[in-house]
Amino acid sequence: MLDAATERFAAAAAALPPAALAAAFDRMVEDRSRGGREASRAARPSAAQESALTHRVRGALLPRADELDAHLTGLLSDAKAAISIAARAVLKRGRLTPEQYALLVTPFTDLGVPAPPHPTVDLP
Repeated sequence: MLDAATERFAAAAAALPPAALAAAFDRMVEDRSRGGREASRAARPSAAQESALTHRVRGALLPRADELDAHLTGLLSDAKAAISIAARAVLKRGRLTPEQYALLVTPFTDLGVPAPPHPTVDLP
């Protein structure tokens, strides 16, 4: 249900250390007022895709629950939300503007998580 790029992105994001996950979440919160909310809405996947993505992210983070919450109370929940939003952008990148895509994935790409490029087509 999820493409390979989305799977790779979610796995790499979920493997980040707790401090990096906290930083990514904080940046996403800051970016909400700069178009992040609208970008997130534009990246809404189908119900089946959302279910697959939620299962993937939760499965990757639950074994780390104690580690994440020891770093910062509520970080498990925050990390699930941040990774899910960014992974939706990867999954639905063709539906987003380049600016929306960058806004949603940059909190993770700035931390070294690879994301596929936006599928912008340069016309002559």
